[in-house]
Amino acid sequence: MATTDTDTNGLLRELAPQVVGVLTRRYGDFDTAEDAVQEALLAAATQWPREGVPRNPRGWLIQVASRRLTEQVRSERARRRREDLAARREPADRRSAPAADEEEAPDGDDTLILLFMCAHPALTPASAVALTLRSVGGLTTAEIARAFMVPEATMAQRISRAKQRIKTSGIPFEMPDRTDWAPRLDAMLSVLYLIFNEGYTSSVGPDLQRVELSREAIRLARAVHQHLPDDSEVAGLLALMLLNHARSPARTGPGGELIPLAEQDRSLWDGCAIDEGIALVTAALPRGPVGPYQVQAAVAAVHDEAKHVEDTDWPQILALYGVLERLSANPVVSLNRAVAAAMVDGPAAGLDIVEALDADGRLTGHHRLYAVRAHLLEMLGDREAAIENYRAAANRTTSLPERHHLTIRAARLASDAAGSATQTEDGPAT
Repeated sequence: MATTDTDTNGLLRELAPQVVGVLTRRYGDFDTAEDAVQEALLAAATQWPREGVPRNPRGWLIQVASRRLTEQVRSERARRRREDLAARREPADRRSAPAADEEEAPDGDDTLILLFMCAHPALTPASAVALTLRSVGGLTTAEIARAFMVPEATMAQRISRAKQRIKTSGIPFEMPDRTDWAPRLDAMLSVLYLIFNEGYTSSVGPDLQRVELSREAIRLARAVHQHLPDDSEVAGLLALMLLNHARSPARTGPGGELIPLAEQDRSLWDGCAIDEGIALVTAALPRGPVGPYQVQAAVAAVHDEAKHVEDTDWPQILALYGVLERLSANPVVSLNRAVAAAMVDGPAAGLDIVEALDADGRLTGHHRLYAVRAHLLEMLGDREAAIENYRAAANRTTSLPERHHLTIRAARLASDAAGSATQTEDGPAT
């Protein structure tokens, strides 16, 4: 039976890192395996919606990618040497390839091993994050470039160099010893955090959320947590994902429009995910050491525990952002603290933080700076300045739902201002 493009893309995103892992372990060449799998994914994306998903989709991808890999090997100058090497690695009973959709003994999910490989210490943290987003997260080079705020060509070169570094390092495709986990863990958690954020608020396209990415990040975070159950930051990251993802059903309206946190129907939030996230962060914080993911999860927990927006404990959130600011130099943290400060001490206090951020240049041109400033100016009653900043934010975001939301906020304020002016000139409406 034929499937939709959406169904196919979701399945391929789930299977891609598993297939890359299988071929890398089988043939020992991550770079070539990743290229071959990309070709197999393209073939599947073309055929499956029309002809239907094969009986064993993972096996189909493995076999097609294996054939592509063999073709690539044969085209190289060192064809004989590399074919011999591949032949020695391939079990004798598999040298005659089975049908593409034939059932085979499962190799297991190599995704976690692939995560560690992509976060190898031989790579810079930025390269490790980019490579994992590409090979494990399934993001395009353009999406990764936007996440890093660099040109797409620059990101393509970074990914290519990272793959070459993995290839020449000679590191075997296997789970590293526990003594080698720590250097890779920070990069791995950064990868999962970026994957989740791209799913939670997509940087491009007509949809606010890409739920399949968020769910994949949660799945991978659970896998890491199972291996490191006592690591408080791993637990904090998983809690943060769950607590934010719990709000997903209420974040968009019937037409896909963005609904801000303060206006969401909280009865739509996923109570089970909230309970799990709160339990994780509550258990993690006393264990220590306290890290940024745990503090962010604590902020999310305070929001999720409020049954109504009026019940939000803003002083606690402001205090938590103060802790987070000391742990992380990220200017977005300071921007979030500005909102919390406005809710506790008034919009002028929040605007002071925003203007200080604007002056130091770290968020120059970023749409969120303009959006927060607009919100605080609206709270202060300065409609004209708020409209100007909402429009500036709308012009700078690449997310269509965010752009529509900001444009509508500006239009409503302009309409209210026009109505007030009419009442002033003509007298109050009756």
